[in-house]
Order: sequence, then C-alpha cells, then structure tokens
Amino acid sequence: MPIKLPNNLPAFNVLQSEGVSVMTEAQASRQDIRPLQIALLNLMPKKIATETQFARLIGATPLQIEFTLIRMSEHQSKNTSSDHMDAFYTSFQDIKHRKFDGLVITGAPIEHLSFTDVSYWDEMTEVMNWTQTNVHSTFGVCWGGMAMINHFHNIEKHMLAAKAFGCFRHQRLDESSPYLRGFSDDMVIPVSRWTEVRQDELDAANLTTLLASDKTGPCLVQDDAHRALYVFNHFEYDRDTLKQEYDRDLESGKPINVPDNYYPKDDPTKTPQNRWRSHGHLLYGNWINEIYQSTHFDLSKIGISTD
Repeated sequence: MPIKLPNNLPAFNVLQSEGVSVMTEAQASRQDIRPLQIALLNLMPKKIATETQFARLIGATPLQIEFTLIRMSEHQSKNTSSDHMDAFYTSFQDIKHRKFDGLVITGAPIEHLSFTDVSYWDEMTEVMNWTQTNVHSTFGVCWGGMAMINHFHNIEKHMLAAKAFGCFRHQRLDESSPYLRGFSDDMVIPVSRWTEVRQDELDAANLTTLLASDKTGPCLVQDDAHRALYVFNHFEYDRDTLKQEYDRDLESGKPINVPDNYYPKDDPTKTPQNRWRSHGHLLYGNWINEIYQSTHFDLSKIGISTD
C-alpha cells in the first residue's frame, strides 16, 4: 500500500519517479481501511529535501500511510518559501488536538546551542510532553533524538573535538530487536554532527543501544518507557547529501574534512554511492510494522488505553 501525499507536494513526483507507491486523497478515500497517521516535525532548513527523504522511507511499507507535515508555531523558515509552508505544513499549536500513530522529529542545525538557548525550546518541550499522550511511537532523529533524551532523561549532548562526518561502519548489538529485523551484522551509515551522546550515560538511564560504531559511538537507542526510538545518524540521507554539506562548507570557508569513507577512494571529484538506503528502508519499515502491530484502531485511545 502507498503513502498518501498531496499530489502537488514536490515529494509526490520525485517518489513516483523512483517507483515509490504514492496515492492522492481521492484514491485513498476509495479504500475502506484506517491509514496509519504518521507526522513529521520538520526542523531542518531545507524542508522539501527533508520531507522527501522521510516520505521515501515511510512510504515503502505495505501499509497505507497518511503523512502530516508539522512546523514549529513561531519559527519562520528562511530557506523554504512561505507558499510551500502555507500549503503543506500545519503549526504544532494548530494540530496538537490530534492523535498520531507515529511522529518523526528531525534534526536541526543548532548543535552548538544549549537546548535552553534554542528559540523554540519551550514549544519543543511542549511537543515532547505531548508525545506521551497523543503519539503512539516517536522517532527522534539526530538533534531531535538528543533533545528527547535530554528532556526525558536529563542526558546532555557533548561537543566533539572535530565533526563526525562521513560514512562509518556500525554494528548490530541486539540480534532479537524487531527494529533490526533483516539487518546485517555490520553496515555503513552516514554521520554528520558536532555532538555525541555517551554510552555510559545511556546505560545509567537504562536505555538500550541497538546500533553503535567503534568510531562514532551510539547510533540507535530504544526508550521503552517513552515509546520512542532515537537515531543520531542519517539513514534518510540521499546519495549527495554529505556532498552538499561538504561543498557548502568549502565555499563558505569553514574548516571541513573530506567525509570519511564516502567518496570512492576518498576523492571528492568522484560520484559517491548510496550504500545505506536498504538498511534505511528496513529500519523505518520495521518501525512502521511495530506501530501497526501495537497501535489502537481507535485513534482517540492512543495515550490512554493499553488494550
């Protein structure tokens, strides 16, 4: 079954051209089933690229998905047109009365700031508390995951001496996890961050690390108490996302190393290959499947009933 998107959303044509199954509202209305309600709180500057990346992964399952795009209420995007934001996004304050089977909270390029210095931190705190009553399962990505861990477990993010940047090998730490069904023992995952969460602090909070790298530390963490997963690295990235970041920093004169293990023979003149997309589909497909198996058919009972 496909993901339901507005047919004028840029992601619709992109995903359709890639063979991802997408459908319009009219097509979806003819099917007598309840689609899973999955929302994306998009904190990234390039909204269209990010919404396409996550829609690609979420829309690859056999289930019908209704995809809702959310923005912070007071924060104005500087990199995406107001026409696009007005047409496709709803502010959190306007949507917080609703309930969702799943929510993805993206990263944000604000790692250098303390959480409390983020301009929308008060509303972000409200969002995280809201997930405990209105969302069946939440997936925090990069800064979004670190924010949730800080809020729920008082675990701080730590600045790195140098940016973790490139494609790093990771190991599967839990062979029985349903979220890792179909995973290889070892895989490559893109990493792009200036901060880390430390394993000993996760252990002290009784959180379960599912994927980790010898070089870049914990990657995927399970938080059963808050019905959440946290991933600090980027299964959703396109083939050229790290290249775009590298080229941007070079052009602006910022100190940046060639991304590790990304370009063939570490040569930036060569075209990088996507070596992580299959595991990205597995991870988000497994997450959607776990939601489908455990969410309540009656949306109103999410956050209330465990029956």
